[in-house]
Amino acid sequence: MTRLDQAGEMGRRELLQALGLLLAAGVAPVFAQAKPLRIGIIGTGRIGGALATHWTKAGHEVLMSSRHPEELRPLATSLGARARVGTPREAAEFGEVVLVSVPYSAMPQIGKDNAAQLKGKVILDTSNPVEGRDGAMAAAAQKKGAGVATAEFLPGTRVVRAFNCIPAASLANNANRKPDRIAIPIGGDDKAAVAVAERLVRDAGFDPVSVGSLAQTRQFDLGQPLATGNFTAAEMRKALGR
Repeated sequence: MTRLDQAGEMGRRELLQALGLLLAAGVAPVFAQAKPLRIGIIGTGRIGGALATHWTKAGHEVLMSSRHPEELRPLATSLGARARVGTPREAAEFGEVVLVSVPYSAMPQIGKDNAAQLKGKVILDTSNPVEGRDGAMAAAAQKKGAGVATAEFLPGTRVVRAFNCIPAASLANNANRKPDRIAIPIGGDDKAAVAVAERLVRDAGFDPVSVGSLAQTRQFDLGQPLATGNFTAAEMRKALGR
């Protein structure tokens, strides 16, 4: 073996040792973290459609669903091979991550109908309880905080609250805004799920700012101080006292 071969062999051994240390420490290499995700979307209105557009451009696969899935076929066709259309159950089954973006009164039924398909999965919850639209259940959800209520309606899942307080037009048209991207507040009780949400916020063209637990996400429920949709990440952290 030549000196060059020996040097190459040593370099490979050092690389393998470094990867072993990263894995032992629970830190995934960058290339492992960058794997495209399968994302199911339950409720593909303006919010879900905008995110489907951003995420397919970032290399992820999406399965979009709604009460009228046939109406989503033109959007799926425009997004190309990474997008498809199906039923809510198919979206729940397809996704490693599932975006739930529905009128809040539909949340309990989604949990009942798709319990097996959603179990253990990361749920991105964009839905807001609005009493005038959703009835008395919305008032109860507002009182305890929408994130906490969603976790109760979708037991066994890993709920992260996100994308609930940005106007649909801004979500669609202001990705990668310059000079500073728009901040998206997020929060959840599962650190790994929050990390996935942070990645998908960035892949959509926005800056994630974690506010903490699901209980703390009431800070950006509708009508609360962080629910403006216009903060930069630095402004939002300042508002949080960080």
